[in-house]
Amino acid sequence: MSNVSPSPGTPMAASPLTRACLEIDEYAAGLGWDRPARLFALVDTARLRRQEPRLAHQLGVDADDAGRTSLTPVEQDELPAGMPLDKFLGTIAWPDAVVGCALTVERLMLPPSAEASVPQGLSDKQLAKWVAAHPERQEVRLTVAVLRDGSRESAVRLREKDSSTEVLTGASLVPGLAEALAATFS
Repeated sequence: MSNVSPSPGTPMAASPLTRACLEIDEYAAGLGWDRPARLFALVDTARLRRQEPRLAHQLGVDADDAGRTSLTPVEQDELPAGMPLDKFLGTIAWPDAVVGCALTVERLMLPPSAEASVPQGLSDKQLAKWVAAHPERQEVRLTVAVLRDGSRESAVRLREKDSSTEVLTGASLVPGLAEALAATFS
């Protein structure tokens, strides 16, 4: 497990969930592209300090922001190689101390203008191959975070605009992945 610390370039955000999502995006950006998906538990920082002071210290959680509402992302073990993401997410059960979770994953996406030309009847493997060969494809890193209370946030970073100032955020940018993460709390 490792803590995701905010980098100096991470902008201040309106909510703790948005802040955590952007911190995870910035952390993933620092690791570079062509990386496997990464899963994070989101824990309440004040509760972590109170209930697990040694772990908080090990993770480098600063006591100076004790009065501030915040979430601490804690990276989980690597996802099993070869297991489809949806199947893996179906195996997760979070302990009560985890108030939310987040996932960062790289994907190829097409602009809406290209979606109309997608051939019908392709298998998932054929569709992936078709998208990978499409001249308008975009490589993106998706970071999606959800809380037990249903709150959601996502960050989308295009590989061709790989800068923290170019990251798109919004609660409903990646609804399918947000639903899958929310289901891990059911």
